[in-house]
Amino acid sequence: MNPRSLLIDSFHAAVAAADPLKLVAAHLPPPPSGRTLVVGAGKAAASMALAVELAWPADRPLDGIVVTRYAHGMPTNRIRVLEASHPVPDNAGEVASAEILARVGELGPEDLLIVLVSGGGSSLLSLPVSAISMADLKAVTKSLLASGAPITEMNVVRKHLSRIQGGRLAAASKAPVVSLIVSDVTGDDPSAIASGPTCPDASTYADALAILKRYGVNPPVSVSDHLQAGLRGTVDETPKPGDSAFSNVSNKVIATAHQSLDAAAAFFRSHAITPVVLGDTVTGEASEVAKVYAALVREIRGFNQPFATPVALISGGECTVTVRGNGRGGRCAEFLASLAAELDGMSDVYAIAADTDGIDGTEDNAGAVLSPDSAARAAALGISARKLLENNDGYSYFSALGDLLVTGPTRTNVNDYRAILVL
Repeated sequence: MNPRSLLIDSFHAAVAAADPLKLVAAHLPPPPSGRTLVVGAGKAAASMALAVELAWPADRPLDGIVVTRYAHGMPTNRIRVLEASHPVPDNAGEVASAEILARVGELGPEDLLIVLVSGGGSSLLSLPVSAISMADLKAVTKSLLASGAPITEMNVVRKHLSRIQGGRLAAASKAPVVSLIVSDVTGDDPSAIASGPTCPDASTYADALAILKRYGVNPPVSVSDHLQAGLRGTVDETPKPGDSAFSNVSNKVIATAHQSLDAAAAFFRSHAITPVVLGDTVTGEASEVAKVYAALVREIRGFNQPFATPVALISGGECTVTVRGNGRGGRCAEFLASLAAELDGMSDVYAIAADTDGIDGTEDNAGAVLSPDSAARAAALGISARKLLENNDGYSYFSALGDLLVTGPTRTNVNDYRAILVL
């Protein structure tokens, strides 16, 4: 198998390990004496809903609503799948979230609430407090996305602008709650995934204000006023750890980035290539992380240490991009373009970086593949990775080379996948 195919197949192995259709059934509770309502949000919401339908007894009540990203739906019979915008929320997500919250409020103690949570849910399950318009929520979301703030810190802000996130969905239920979660955050903290709609929230309004200040985000007046009111105690905080609202709530993380990295490692091992898992919590500026990885590659190629070739360096996590230009490219393209600039055509080194949800940022590709001849082919076309990086335009670099990885929606999401193959 050629190196490019090895890398692409390793990505598919990682994605397959997080497939809700293979994972959800084993974690479902038994049916209750009353009704079962299924709600949820995220890029994996439709596949998770279908998995519940396939496993649930045909003679037991089941219905519900989940909201997923546009073009991520799947055909279901008992659970409605709605679509909305990601990463910036829209009115469709607001309408869906309001209906979800209303349906949850109708449940009684004899019923069961199953909540399906996955990455992307923070945008898709958007129900701002009454003092904040959807337009203002969009504005602060766009600013946070461009600021380079990590997703966990972005979600602290979003929890404190929401009527449904930060544990408020669970607090609205009189029925027992079982939340099944596909993790797209480093550390797999359930309270950070999709802004933790069924989890206690330890963060505060003061934290949210500090994050906006740290990343130079100037929010709309309504957002600032609401957060300041929270700081003064004139609006309620999110429900905290120890709150009785969570006494009958179970939060289960059923898929993680590390499980997917282990699957990729097993794939490489089966092809006589030593895998080295560098961790699933890699964060920081994508272009800077690439420089560190390039230094490690140079050590391996030059001195066969700290790892002997052939070796696959595998990692996950979620890097960030501080937007300076107006080019096309998500964090995976940014990482690979920076790696291309650093390695400058080094022989016998191949790499892939792709988002397991199939969408790198807001583009139509999952990521891209880098080969030893990428630099030479780019030079022949008159393009430079370093120059395009100045405009955050990694997408155009790999598009010109024909090296984008386009998979379409995978309907799961366990963060980014990176593998560097040193032969």
